[in-house]
This record gives sequence, C-alpha cells and structure tokens, in this order.
Amino acid sequence: MELKNLRPVTGGDGQKLYIETYGCQMNVGDTEIVVSIMQGEGFVHTERIDEADVILINTCSVRDNAEQRVWGRLQEFRRHKKRAGVLVGVIGCMAERLREELMERERIVDVVVGPDSYRDLPNLVRTAAEGARGVNVQLSREETYAEISPVRLDKNGVSAFIAIMRGCNNFCSYCVVPFTRGRERSRSPETIVREARELFDAGYREVTLLGQNVNSYSHDSDSGGHSGDFPELLRMVAEISPLLRVRFATSHPKDFSDKLLETMAAMPNICRCIHLPAQSGSTRMLTVMNRRYTREWYLERAAAVRRLMPDCALTTDIIAGFCGERPEDHADTLSLMREAAFDFAYMFKYSERPGTKAADEMDDDVAEDVKTARLSEIIALQNELSLAGNRLDIGRRFEVLVEGVSKRDTDRLFGRTSQNKVVVFPRGTLKTGDYATVEITDCSSATLHARVV
Repeated sequence: MELKNLRPVTGGDGQKLYIETYGCQMNVGDTEIVVSIMQGEGFVHTERIDEADVILINTCSVRDNAEQRVWGRLQEFRRHKKRAGVLVGVIGCMAERLREELMERERIVDVVVGPDSYRDLPNLVRTAAEGARGVNVQLSREETYAEISPVRLDKNGVSAFIAIMRGCNNFCSYCVVPFTRGRERSRSPETIVREARELFDAGYREVTLLGQNVNSYSHDSDSGGHSGDFPELLRMVAEISPLLRVRFATSHPKDFSDKLLETMAAMPNICRCIHLPAQSGSTRMLTVMNRRYTREWYLERAAAVRRLMPDCALTTDIIAGFCGERPEDHADTLSLMREAAFDFAYMFKYSERPGTKAADEMDDDVAEDVKTARLSEIIALQNELSLAGNRLDIGRRFEVLVEGVSKRDTDRLFGRTSQNKVVVFPRGTLKTGDYATVEITDCSSATLHARVV
C-alpha cells in the first residue's frame, strides 16, 4: 500500500482546526494522523485556539491524573464556545472509555471519536455542525492508518515518531490500553520503511518506531510483500542510511529476545537505549499484575543487555503501591532498581482504572500516604542512580544529534546521545540537525554538560 498525503477536497472549506495532545508518544503520532485526515478534507491546522473553528483534545486514560487534566481543560474551552459555530471534540482513549459520560456531563462536547475511527472524523464534524452530536468509538481489528502520511507537527524537523502497530494483547491487570485501543495489529514493513525513508529524505535524522509492545510486531504478507518480526523490521529501517538514528518503544520483558539485542549490536545507528518497563521488582506482584515474567527473568534480560551492549542505557517504568503490595514487595522493587542500575525511570503511584481486572477483582488496599512514601523512595533512589550513571560519562566522548537551542542559554545547544541522554554544549557554528562529537565535562542527574571536540 502506497503512502500518500490525502488530497484536499471540499468539506472543511478552510475552517481552522486546533488540537491539543495529552499522554504517550502514540497519541502524538495519532494527532499527526488526524491533522492529515482533516487537511485532506479542507480543514486548516492552526496553533491558535482563539481562531479555531474546530477544537479537538486528544486524550489519555492510562492514569486518573491524565483524565482529570482533560476534564479541567474542557471547562476552559467553554469560553471559546461563545464564538458562533465553534465545535469541541474529544478524541482518543478517553473518548473510547468515557463516551457516555462525556456526552452527558460536558454539554459543550460536540464530537467523540475513538482511536480507530479517525477516518470518520470529518464526517462527524459536519454532523455536529448541522446540530447533531458526532460519535464513533468503534474498535477495529484491521485499522492501522498505514497509507496515511502524518502531518509532522514537531518544531525541530529532526526527530519523528512512526507507529508500527496499534493495540495490545497483554491485558496487564492494571492497564486500560487493550480496552481503549483494541487488539494488536501490525502495519506492513513496506509502508513503515517507506515512511522512514521519506522522513530521512525530508531532512529528519532520527525516527522512533512505536508500539505498545514492539516485540510483538509481526506481519505475514499474503500478497507477495515482505514478512517478518520486529528485529527484521528494525534492521530494514536502520539500513536506510547510517546517518539515520533509529529508536523504538516500548519493549515488553516477556518477549525481549537475544535476536533483537544482536540486531542492535550489529548496527551502530540503532540507538543504544532500551526502555524495558519492570513495573515491580517482586515476582509476587508481577504475577498479580499479569506481567508474565519473574524478577529473575527481568534481571537476566537486563544482564543480557549489559553483556551484548555494554554502552547501552536501560530505562524503565515503576508502579508504587499496586493492589496488595507489601513492604517486602516494595523492598524488592528498590533492590531490582539497584541491580539493574537504571539510567532513567517513569515512576507513578497506582491509580485504579475502571474496567481493568484490578478494578473489578482486586482491592486498592495500599493507603494513599503509603503509596506516596514508597513513590518518594523510588524517585530518590532513581535520582541517585541517574546521577551515578551520568558521572561515569564525564571525560567520555559521544556523538550527539543537535535538536535545538537550550531554553536556559541561547548561546548553547542541546542534543541527545545514542543512550538518549540530554547534553548541553556551546553553539559554535553548529545548527539543528547536525551531528557533533562532544566530551562530557559535568553533569546533573538529568543533564550532561559538554564541550564540542
């Protein structure tokens, strides 16, 4: 199937579209698909909400805090509804999960569209403009938006996301994603490689391949095209050019193979950073979470990373205070963090998500103050680990892809190493999109400071 930008046709009549995005990188990619679809129907994207005819908010349901931010933002949209003809739409995971509540509680919401129904969005907006509400939250087993070329909304023109698959089959007991994004389905390798090549030809120098579990990527061609698994797809994208950096997220530990590590080790332009969510260091808690691996399995996979790629960074996700978590389970998490020596972590308190197994069958029985205390310990430990890891980089040289100007000092630029660590260094004659070799001179737990070699 050939990638293409949708051709403008009548329908939007030049109406201006504003869209806000919350949540994960997949949502960022979905927003770019939505803008492409809407532009193909005659709508014009704007970054100014006060001039928009259609206001969309692309939502996340992974944590309660993300949903509360959306509810609050919808209240702020009320003042824009005072302008004649302005339509407000909620799209994405929250639209899928809370469609009835959105329609009943928020009378300003005109359109509600789930992640698999974006092709129908222009029609639903037209329906709403005629006075009815536009709703489509039908999940699909086939939709991948493979032939739609996203409209890139990033500011630097250097890094871009490519969704290689949609949905999830894992059904972790705390997670709402399988219910809001449906079951797994993968795009064909040809469309993914073509999109990556188009990005490289347009001046992008880094792509991140996205999936809820990239290790599950699988495409069996019945039309003479290429078939393969994720390591093979990763190799194909990396072979576009040695000047194209390739990243990916996210890997599930239960499916994390040596074949993937060997592919990475053989290709220098596949970045040396692996995000491998642990969630807990306790085998008992991992069983309750339905993660389908043990503490020992996870640590063996982490050891394999260090063995095959000693220069590879390892990052993770941690949940504090999941249902039934005991002090000894929390202690196991802290010890796993120390043993794995994570370079970075996303760390959260558990928040119950309605519709999940944990919400339906388990007691959220860890007190809020205990969750907070455990999360504080986890954060403090990770800050120590990040600082210790960064200190080991002082005196070392790295190739950095320049991404832009430092927010704190316009005479300095920032970029990232292959290990996904942020580096700040003097501007000199460098510009965004250049590669530079730098030597690390100092660090904090979050940033490396360097001189250009």
